[in-house]
Amino acid sequence: MWQYERKLQYPVKIKNPNPALAKVILSQLGGPDGELGASLRYLNQRYTMPYKEITGVLTDVGTEELGHVEMISSIIYQLTRNLTMDEIKSSGFDTYFVDHTTGIYPQAASGTPFSASALQVKGDVFADINEDLAAEQKARVSYDNILRLIDDPDVCDAIRFLRQRELVHYQRFGDCLRIAQEKMDSQNFYGYNPQFDKNNR
Repeated sequence: MWQYERKLQYPVKIKNPNPALAKVILSQLGGPDGELGASLRYLNQRYTMPYKEITGVLTDVGTEELGHVEMISSIIYQLTRNLTMDEIKSSGFDTYFVDHTTGIYPQAASGTPFSASALQVKGDVFADINEDLAAEQKARVSYDNILRLIDDPDVCDAIRFLRQRELVHYQRFGDCLRIAQEKMDSQNFYGYNPQFDKNNR
């Protein structure tokens, strides 16, 4: 159960619409390393996580990623509000406009719609945590690439905030990996598991 506070985690106040930029930033909504996939990944991994400390981190970060979905959606909305037909045509936003007008639809910058195949839930402590560490770094690289493409200070401000949160999440999942390593029986760590050893049958 969550309590919803009606404000963004970080303010988004974009003065100048820019549909071409919106088309790029869409990837962080519904792309393979975007915020929607991150939130679903973490909120689903927590059910089979055996350690309550790590379950708590998955819940915290998964919930925060939902807040990032709101931020990215707000950025896209503000970049595409009150567009003229000339702006839509000249910016390359026309292909998105045909299918979605200016509605917020989760897809990659390439136009590929969001797919659950972009997230991974294995039910294994180490597989899931390492997936999460990699996911945060891939999201950070996507934000780095977006920052290379944009020069609007209003947009850069919000994107830099989101990028910084990826680094924080990476650190938290690093803590989770250490917790899991400490709790696991050293004989079962990664390579050896007596359940699968034919000599123990």
